[in-house]
Amino acid sequence: MRKLMVSSFISLDGIVESPMTWASRFFDDEVRAFALRKLDDVEFFLLGRKAYEYFAPVWPNATGSAYMDRINGLKKLVASTTLDEVGWNASLIKGDVAEGLAMLKRQAGGHILKYGITELDRTLLDNNLVDEYDLLVLPTKVGQGKRAFADIDADKINMELVRTHRFANGVVALTYRPH
Repeated sequence: MRKLMVSSFISLDGIVESPMTWASRFFDDEVRAFALRKLDDVEFFLLGRKAYEYFAPVWPNATGSAYMDRINGLKKLVASTTLDEVGWNASLIKGDVAEGLAMLKRQAGGHILKYGITELDRTLLDNNLVDEYDLLVLPTKVGQGKRAFADIDADKINMELVRTHRFANGVVALTYRPH
């Protein structure tokens, strides 16, 4: 069975929105190596429509590093009710997203990874599809933007801390499993 893992950068003030504008200075060699190791058993990269539309024009051109080459080589799954076609080695999840992901999780194969805590997480948590959250807490204040789990009902956030990892640059990775 596959696992569905969600990984996200989060600032000290709880912001997860637009990490490309504030998190890159913390994505040093040690954090990048950690992120690359997390991709070892991943077969699918899950994106919602907004994330897909943001990453698809940019990331396929970001080549030459082991990390970006691995991301670009993964099969992509795009959850969208409005898109008719996708590129970048992607497939649309047609119909019921939760049902499609549950079926995929029951199959043998590599895991499913989603970056960022987005509106899609509501569906994932409502249907008990997330097996693990890796939150990389960055020692910075962003000030404004979408906060982690802002789209999720408070009663759905019941998690157990199962692992921690501290990086030399002050970033801390916290791994949670939803109950």
